[in-house]
Amino acid sequence: MENVPRRFFTNKLGLTGTIIVGVVLIIAVGAPWIAPYEPAAQSTGDPLSPPSRSHWFGTDELGRDILSRVVYAARIAVLVGMLSTFLAAAVGIPIGLITGYYGGWLDSIVMRVTDAWLAFPIMVLALAISAAMGPGLTNAIIAIAFVSIPGYIRLARGQTLVVKAREFIEAARVIGQINAVILYRYVLPNISSVLIVQASLTTASAILTESALSFLGVGVMPPNPSWGAMLSNAQPFLSRAPWMAIAPGASIFLLVMGINLAGDGLRDALDPKIYR
Repeated sequence: MENVPRRFFTNKLGLTGTIIVGVVLIIAVGAPWIAPYEPAAQSTGDPLSPPSRSHWFGTDELGRDILSRVVYAARIAVLVGMLSTFLAAAVGIPIGLITGYYGGWLDSIVMRVTDAWLAFPIMVLALAISAAMGPGLTNAIIAIAFVSIPGYIRLARGQTLVVKAREFIEAARVIGQINAVILYRYVLPNISSVLIVQASLTTASAILTESALSFLGVGVMPPNPSWGAMLSNAQPFLSRAPWMAIAPGASIFLLVMGINLAGDGLRDALDPKIYR
């Protein structure tokens, strides 16, 4: 593990992705100081203005500064990605650990439920949950976390099945360690690298899903800016004001690409077989 940072930082693509994610995080945290205008501030004299010195990314149909809205929407994307991933991992990983370690009828029931869960397309299921609960940031986070849980259950269970067959787990049982301690001190640390990579990929998926939900009108609601909602608002004006779609679309692309590149770099750094 001591060579992981060196391996990661020698991976150019992984490092590039990390830089992109870092820049977006700085923008999200510093939005009140970076954005030149309030995201909801309207100007009746500047609707659909092209990019200029006063509005670098132009304005939308209500005269709102697109740069300011893109900057504040980064907060929504980061918040949804991190919170939904945390909730999904907090629920899915313990279930996967327990079912993989104990097996038996509990494992069979949980796996059949998980298989049925995974049978639904993620976007369709998230859309159905958001529509049933109503639009809003909190409901979007809950819906995205819900559809991400089965992936953690299956991954944690599969990795636990591999680890629990190793000799040091049997040695821990022989010296009298209780199952809870074995899971926490021996199994979880040995599968954590795989789960970390999964978390990075889940975060990227969560951001895409939130953008899609907001695009369809069941995600983040006005006046909160969202990249997906901005794309939806830009549809009627694509021929007259293409800049309305370029900025939020490019933001989604860059952040998701950055997270995926960083996740791939982390996966390679945590896999010692690649560096043999």
